[in-house]
Amino acid sequence: MRRSAFLVLLGSLPIVGMGCEADPGQLPPPMPMELGRGINLGNKLEAPAEGDWGAPVEAWMLTTIRQGGFATVRVPIRWSAHAAATAPYTIDPAFFDRVTWVVDQALAAGLMVVLNVHHYGELFSDPQGQRDRFLALWQQIATRFRDYPEAVVFEVLNEPNTNLTPELWNEFLIDALAVIRQRNPDRYVMLGTAEWGGIGAMQRLRLPDDDRLIFTFHYYEPFAFTHQGAEWVAGSDAWLGTPWGTSRDSTAVRQDFAAVAAWAAAHAVPVFLGEFGAYSRAAMSDRVAWTTFVRSEAERRGFAWAYWEFDAGFGAWSNGRWNELHGALIP
Repeated sequence: MRRSAFLVLLGSLPIVGMGCEADPGQLPPPMPMELGRGINLGNKLEAPAEGDWGAPVEAWMLTTIRQGGFATVRVPIRWSAHAAATAPYTIDPAFFDRVTWVVDQALAAGLMVVLNVHHYGELFSDPQGQRDRFLALWQQIATRFRDYPEAVVFEVLNEPNTNLTPELWNEFLIDALAVIRQRNPDRYVMLGTAEWGGIGAMQRLRLPDDDRLIFTFHYYEPFAFTHQGAEWVAGSDAWLGTPWGTSRDSTAVRQDFAAVAAWAAAHAVPVFLGEFGAYSRAAMSDRVAWTTFVRSEAERRGFAWAYWEFDAGFGAWSNGRWNELHGALIP
């Protein structure tokens, strides 16, 4: 999610609707594993310190997510806040153990796990100056989890932006993938787009020659609807009251997802919609309508997905229970 301006193989939750009303020549290849329907464990390990942005991770959250019908949990992690600034850029052992505990709890609950590098602001501001540190983080992560099952998927970097341009990102992702492959030659790895992870830079993404890649993108369109009143987005109070649900609105989603499906089909890569959600200051009825439509359109195109997020400002869990958004996600 934009905050600056914005194996266990599981066969019980297949991606549904794949191919319905879609051009069969424009569908991506099927997901090689049952990532299916997922949710982000957001505002936790990607905060500057766990607890800064909400409740810390507890074991019951993982079992609740699985019991709620989800197959996957995406775990955003701000490794850069817990690693040395100088070589060898060692990750704090206590934080590393904390992340490992979360992964272990998720696997024990029967969930697949997407593990990423999130909110690495220093890398976005100074890519070349942070390159060695970025690769050293992945060397340590790849080593720690090299013996974990295929149910753990690596996502190289969340929402590259600013000075990490699409062209520079194409270079960095090759280097990061090479580091990962030294210790995880067969693990599935997700790669997303620059310019904040949306579809705007999709055509400029260059995928390496690797048959265990998954393409990931984020979707928060229209931004004035999904981020109305968001405290971290300047001027967003002016968007309060923005509705969603016209035929023009739904057509825009269909067109965007058709473009993703066509690109993925041309590159023979499966698709994971890694984030989508509408902030709590929008009308709940519109949030439910938007979430239902985006989720169903993703499934119609054969995309696995992870909603943003579990229990914070976009959350499907509130006041100790699943709210109306849960029904939009798990009908």
